Order: sequence, then structure tokens, then C-alpha cells
Amino acid sequence: MSSPSRRVLIVDDDQIVADTLSIIFERSGFEAVACYSADDGLRFARHFRPHLLLCDICMPGRDGLSLVHDISLEMPSCRILVLTGSYSHLSRIQDYTDRLAQEVGLMTKPCPPDDLLRMATQILSAG
Repeated sequence: MSSPSRRVLIVDDDQIVADTLSIIFERSGFEAVACYSADDGLRFARHFRPHLLLCDICMPGRDGLSLVHDISLEMPSCRILVLTGSYSHLSRIQDYTDRLAQEVGLMTKPCPPDDLLRMATQILSAG
């Protein structure tokens, strides 16, 4: 179990996915909040100060990569885990995240909740 002080911000335009992930993290001892756009995610992150950003890539308006970029600059201590169903863009996503100052985790969805929690815990432990 993780410490309740571990704050996770989940950003996904699919509200069912975001809310479900929030419940999964909360039941595993995290403080979790869901947002449904990159703009809302950035606004909320500035107050919530997450330890981990869990972010989808393909969203209307600003995509998740722009949010990842902004969070990595504004909150360098925030760990980042990208979760995407866009298999055709995996190499582009990996190339982009490899150029950032911090390591970014990458998982494809759907993925088993246990795998997601394990990866999130590993990323937070490495930070």
C-alpha cells in the first residue's frame, strides 16, 4: 500500500476511464483526482501539486504531450506516467518523452490495474 500523502492527478478526456482510474488509485491508498482535459489538468495541478501525473495523450484541444511538457517544466519533482491507447503513435510518444529532462513512464491501455499500480509505485519510488 502507498502512503495516503501520494497525490495522483489523472487526466483523460474519457471521463469513465479517468474516474475509474481515480477509484483504483484511491482504493490503493493514494489521494487521486481526475480531470478531463489538458488545460483543466494543468490548472488543477498548480493547486493540487501531484506527486504523479497519469496522463492520456490523445485528447481534444491540447494533447497530453503538451501537458507532460508543462508539468515537467513547472513541477520537476512530479513523476509522469503516460497511458495511451494510440498504438500507432508509440514511437513518436517515446521519442518525445525521451527528450524531456525527467524519465517518463509509458503504458498502453487497456492495462490491468495491478500492472498500472505497480508501474506507478515504481516511478514514485525512483523519484
